[in-house]
Amino acid sequence: MVKKKLAIMAAGVAVLALALAGCSGKASSSSTADAANASIKICIYTHGDGGTFWSVVQKGAEDAAKQLGVTLDYQGSSNDSAKQASTISAGVKGGCSAIGASAPDPGAIKDAMLAAKAANLPTLTLNSGSDVYKDLGAFTHVGQDETVAGEQAGLKFNDLGLKKILCPIQEAANSGLTDRCNGAAKTFKGTVQQFNVDGALADLTGAEAKIQAALQADPTIDGVFALNADVATGAVLPAVQAVNPKIVVGTVDLSNDALKAISAGTLAFAIDQQQYAQGFLAVQLLYLAVKDAIEVGGGNPVYTGPAFVTKDNVQAVQASVQAGTR
Repeated sequence: MVKKKLAIMAAGVAVLALALAGCSGKASSSSTADAANASIKICIYTHGDGGTFWSVVQKGAEDAAKQLGVTLDYQGSSNDSAKQASTISAGVKGGCSAIGASAPDPGAIKDAMLAAKAANLPTLTLNSGSDVYKDLGAFTHVGQDETVAGEQAGLKFNDLGLKKILCPIQEAANSGLTDRCNGAAKTFKGTVQQFNVDGALADLTGAEAKIQAALQADPTIDGVFALNADVATGAVLPAVQAVNPKIVVGTVDLSNDALKAISAGTLAFAIDQQQYAQGFLAVQLLYLAVKDAIEVGGGNPVYTGPAFVTKDNVQAVQASVQAGTR
């Protein structure tokens, strides 16, 4: 028993000695590490508009940068592909250590992304670009596969017993949105009708009128697959209420209004691609690539979704949405 106590005491002394030794040289080594990290500039350039969805992506990126002690340059382009491309090009010349970019219009940013690779900057895509990131020279993609998300939505609509779904596309140039509709068409046993409401986020009232007209013109439509939470609550649900409240609505992405609608039963589900994780992981993975030449993913995407939010789990999700992390 005495030997056991002595062994425990010796182990404790050893641990304390190591801790003290670490403390004695920690200030300088920590300062050196902090200075080295601060010199790393992670650049995240998206097509985002800073709204309900993209503000959460940005928060994730900012939180990761703060934890790592790196410099972050986060910029959105409000769906202006030319602006996004020029921002990436400026970043290559402006001291970015690594670049992450969303790719809803990959052709528009391809030259800029390949120029970043030619400059030996680690790059990845986030949010959109899961099927083209390798063509852009990126080592991985962080986000959800949009086709898979659509496929899962189609299965969910099957479970709800629907026959015909309207799929409004709010950004005509965003290939990821088309992928969602096409994915739903792969698994849904009924019909999926794509519908153009380009610019809906800038004009929800106008989008509501278009969707309402489409629903009135075809009474066989019994479901709507919204591809954005703000479009779902700001345009689709009002149109449905005006035409036929029995029409089932599901959406992609979360917002406080969407969660309230799920709780109220007017929105059947939301597909959560967990956009906070997209911003957070993008910064972390680019940091590892810069600091230690670690390329996470093994050449494959790093998926953040899809996950479903329904009336069954909505209360558990609401707190993290209010905290800005979902």
